[in-house]
Amino acid sequence: MDSTDTADRDTFRRKIIHVDMDAFYASVEQRDDPALRGRPVAVGGAGPRGVVAAASYEARAFGVRSAMPSVTARRKCADLVFVPPRFEVYRAVSRQIHDIFAEHTDLIEPLSLDEAYLDVTENKQGVASATELAQVIRARIKAVTGLNASAGVSYCKFLAKLASDLNKPNGQAVITPRQGADFIAALPVARFHGVGPATAARMERLGLRTGADLRAQTPAFLTAHFGKAGGWYHRIARGIDTRPVQPHRERKSLGSEDTFLEDIHDLARARAEVSTLVTKVWALAARKTLRARTVVLKVKYADFRQITRSRTLSVPLGAEAEFQTLAQALLDPLFPTPQGIRLLGVTLSSLSGDEGEPPTGARQLSLW
Repeated sequence: MDSTDTADRDTFRRKIIHVDMDAFYASVEQRDDPALRGRPVAVGGAGPRGVVAAASYEARAFGVRSAMPSVTARRKCADLVFVPPRFEVYRAVSRQIHDIFAEHTDLIEPLSLDEAYLDVTENKQGVASATELAQVIRARIKAVTGLNASAGVSYCKFLAKLASDLNKPNGQAVITPRQGADFIAALPVARFHGVGPATAARMERLGLRTGADLRAQTPAFLTAHFGKAGGWYHRIARGIDTRPVQPHRERKSLGSEDTFLEDIHDLARARAEVSTLVTKVWALAARKTLRARTVVLKVKYADFRQITRSRTLSVPLGAEAEFQTLAQALLDPLFPTPQGIRLLGVTLSSLSGDEGEPPTGARQLSLW
């Protein structure tokens, strides 16, 4: 048996739980304000440029979703109650939840404030059943925070994440190794991790509508049409996902963005806004002792069309002034703008850590 076969065999022995809090931000608000309970709640800005950050299940029944413009959400639900976000509170509750995870395993991979993978193949309480352990964790979260969590249990991350969504809210589901391949065979390709609308449309044109359709294809066919992702599709269509739970997952990017009450048409105003964002992101990178080689500028126009521009250096940025120069150089060619800009964002990526050494200090400006 080669190393790949051994990895596949070991994968089916793992016990993975994906825990996902139910409507996390909105549920925290309903917990803390009894007047909001049972009502359609949206966390976000209520103004004409506001965006829904999270929606309660009562709001979701009307079609309100996260990332939806607030004006659209209001049209869908006239009784929608908007609540400004309280991220410090959400982070504090998230820490409580992760402390509960740590009572059971050290193999925790956070995906966001409200969801994480847990490898409980070997757990601190010695509970043999991952299904039972997921119930214990969910009950403990409810007792400590007053909030509901859903969970998915399986032998791999791909299926555990899918399972956590099957019986939401406040439920859990299990997909065993025996069930995995058949479950995936019936799964629409649009539900596959990494398959966005464009890829799903391309698969549709090729007659690939379900996991069974993918499983029928050769690795050569999938690679020819989807590049490196073809190998992933070939394996996952057979229920094989060898990705481990990574307790220290590397951060891929660090950024900030702002939506404006009035569209920006003037370059000077746009440059001022970008400068503010750069200062904010650089300070955050310094606090986290992260260095970056890539600067990304995000622009969303009045018609919601979105573009990004980026520059990647051969060595990490050495000073905020260099960051400012690169970000402004990405912005300037976009003017004069054909229409107003409603949102600007700045992101650092290609990150690396430097223990105890913030990304500061003078260095010759890198050119591209």
